[in-house]
Amino acid sequence: MTVWRKSSRSATETACVEIAHLPGGVAVRDSKNRSGPVLAFPARSAASFLARLKRV
Repeated sequence: MTVWRKSSRSATETACVEIAHLPGGVAVRDSKNRSGPVLAFPARSAASFLARLKRV
């Protein structure tokens, strides 16, 4: 079973993304359309993306 999480900072918001940890990577989806498309990224790509966000 995939466990989806939304940031605690967006608890009252509806236009958010949710993230799920997968074996070897992460998945991202739109919180408004939970049955819609999912983007999956390898762990290395996700880690690189997050590291770049922290530098901005």
